[in-house]
Amino acid sequence: MEKLPLSVVVITKDEENSIERCLRSAPFASELLVVDSFSKDATAETAQRAGARVLREAWRGFGAQKKFAVDQARHDWILSLDADEAVSPELAEEIRRRFSSLDEQTGYLIPRRSYHLGRWILHGGWFPDRQLRLFHRGHSNWGGERIHEQVHSPRRAFFTSPILHWVFEDLSDQVITNDRYAGLQAQELLRRGVKFSVWRLVTKPPVKFFENYVWKRGFLDGLPGFLIAVSSSYSVFLKHAKLWELERRARVETP
Repeated sequence: MEKLPLSVVVITKDEENSIERCLRSAPFASELLVVDSFSKDATAETAQRAGARVLREAWRGFGAQKKFAVDQARHDWILSLDADEAVSPELAEEIRRRFSSLDEQTGYLIPRRSYHLGRWILHGGWFPDRQLRLFHRGHSNWGGERIHEQVHSPRRAFFTSPILHWVFEDLSDQVITNDRYAGLQAQELLRRGVKFSVWRLVTKPPVKFFENYVWKRGFLDGLPGFLIAVSSSYSVFLKHAKLWELERRARVETP
């Protein structure tokens, strides 16, 4: 198979169970680059066996780490993936077919299909979940956001075939992840000067549940759709509860 002058770039931390699937899904790329934040498992060794060049770099935050990784790539065209993602066969073919006609000043949004609780989730705001992941680094790159990082690009266009995403290992992993992200989101709200509000604490979680389960038709995904909507609602509750906790802690610590 002829390789495209494109770098697949992945950041990792303890991803030995998923990184091989991710890397082997992109045989069309002439470079596989993994930037690992000193994993304690066999992530680096597994990535190397799958054909990746592995660099080690201390954690900088999501956006900054991904930008650092892109800057280390050998090619200007970048396909940025997370370790728990993979290129679908349909997307691999679409990238090969369209590559010669890609515009350097355009970032390409790719739909993402996520697997959780035994099925592909197609409603509730989880699909198409378009992500800007294919871009030319001379004109586009990741911003420095610590969470909700995104690629900034002059123009945008679309691919139709999906990235595949194994979003959580199980419900316990979902709870742990939601707790971690709610803490990061609360810190970001505090940094931006957003004040805790009892009104938001009380009203936003049920609104989020209605949005995901009813408005975005999460009920069509069966019981997993209901569980996801409840989890999303609880995550919003945690974000605002943790903001209250941070404000309270700051008042106690202030002389």
